[in-house]
Amino acid sequence: MQTIADRLQSATRAIELATTLANRQLHSVQLLAVSKTKSVSEITQAYEVGQRKFGENYVQEGVDKVLQMSDFSDIEWHMIGPIQSNKTKDVACHFDWVQSIDRLKIARRLNEQRPPHLPNLNVCIQVNIDEEESKSGVRVAQLAELIENVRDLEHLTLKGLMAIPSASALPNEQTRSFKKMYDLFCEYHTGHPEFDTLSLGMSKDMQLAIEHGSTMVRLGTAIFGSR
Repeated sequence: MQTIADRLQSATRAIELATTLANRQLHSVQLLAVSKTKSVSEITQAYEVGQRKFGENYVQEGVDKVLQMSDFSDIEWHMIGPIQSNKTKDVACHFDWVQSIDRLKIARRLNEQRPPHLPNLNVCIQVNIDEEESKSGVRVAQLAELIENVRDLEHLTLKGLMAIPSASALPNEQTRSFKKMYDLFCEYHTGHPEFDTLSLGMSKDMQLAIEHGSTMVRLGTAIFGSR
């Protein structure tokens, strides 16, 4: 039976292989371990073998883990799920990154509520690349305006884009979505060195994401097993 350490090692090797096959530099893709619904004990097992970046989908669950693991000062906590207005203060006070910015109201509240003793909150804008009604994210047509407004917020650092493309059974459609995200990333990356993150790809589509320029893949099942 595979342990979390075994799965993490396998995931790291798979990322390295996909990076090599895509003719990209080794270590150009970061691994975010999606730890939603997983216990502090399980996160600790991943930490003990070197994992430092963890992603949470639910605000209260995530905050509870951040507080319980406050002694692990080098963990980088990412909020990757949707955020309601009444939860922005908790996120602003406890997380290092927010990958799910999809409207200016949330960005402004996070900016206003970021404690002054903490460094800027790193953020990504979530793009609804396939314009699915069931998914969060800004539409491509509104992306440029949101980017400009978020860049003006003094306590946030805009790091890049995040997306959850449609789980299409047709490879051509998946490829088209991933290419669109990479093209958008390149468009806004130019001239802005801090805009360096394309958070794209999960356990089932990681290789395709890396082929299309992802700099961060979000893996849950591949590390912690089925939920």
